[in-house]
Amino acid sequence: MSAYPATSGADVPVARDVPVARNVSVQSSSSAVSWAAIFAGAAGAAALSLVLVILGVGLGLSSVSPWHNSGTAGMVGTAAIVWLAFTQLAAAGLGGYLAGRLRTKWVGVHADETYFRDTAHGFMAWAVASIVTFTFLGAAVSGMLGTATNAGALASAASNDSAGADRLSYFSNAMFRKDAAHLATPTSPDTRKEALGIFTADVAAGKLPDADRQYLGSVVAQETGVAQPEAEKRVSDKFNEALTTIDAARKAAAHTSLWMFVALMIGAFFASLAATFGGRRRDDMN
Repeated sequence: MSAYPATSGADVPVARDVPVARNVSVQSSSSAVSWAAIFAGAAGAAALSLVLVILGVGLGLSSVSPWHNSGTAGMVGTAAIVWLAFTQLAAAGLGGYLAGRLRTKWVGVHADETYFRDTAHGFMAWAVASIVTFTFLGAAVSGMLGTATNAGALASAASNDSAGADRLSYFSNAMFRKDAAHLATPTSPDTRKEALGIFTADVAAGKLPDADRQYLGSVVAQETGVAQPEAEKRVSDKFNEALTTIDAARKAAAHTSLWMFVALMIGAFFASLAATFGGRRRDDMN
């Protein structure tokens, strides 16, 4: 029996309300992340970073001092920063390109999605390489940028008793320098130790009280044989020198950390960019 009502010969039966499947999505069973390519790119980036860091040390970029010969230190500090940026650019670019070129080809993936995945692969290669570099090659990086290490240690000297005593002993001992006429005068280690403790505490506070200045002046006068006013002036001068040195060290450490951050961001950008280029080249070859 016909499923349609009787019609004339000119009529054609039409089926209505037939459901049509739309936007059918097929999910791939494979991961979009090619970890082998990421680790290969990270290994290449870490290796090139090591080579460039060693070359930087060989070029003398490790001899950075923020408190001696300020003109030369500034030039060397700038050179170290530029070299670090170049190291990040070259190493991250290589790692990103390898990650993009060595990843598996994605079939049936939209161009925008492919671009995103390549960018992510380059970024991940840079991230893994950065972790490896600063975990296992931290000594080499610190050697090239000695400013950050030395400045940070000196800047923290006033906040830690034992570290402060070690770092500030130079300034404290300078107060007790004797002239030729008093070289044979015996020196009391306990007196110097007490003076160093007072000096360190005052530097930590950032202020030299009059009572401490007068007391340290009397101790210096007794140990060195100089007059009391001259001894007090020596104490004040060394105190101001210590504060100036620590302030310069803090600024140098902050400056270096800021530019290291900029260099790392440059590396992340170029790793992602190079990965997209490498991935596009990889797809064009097939």
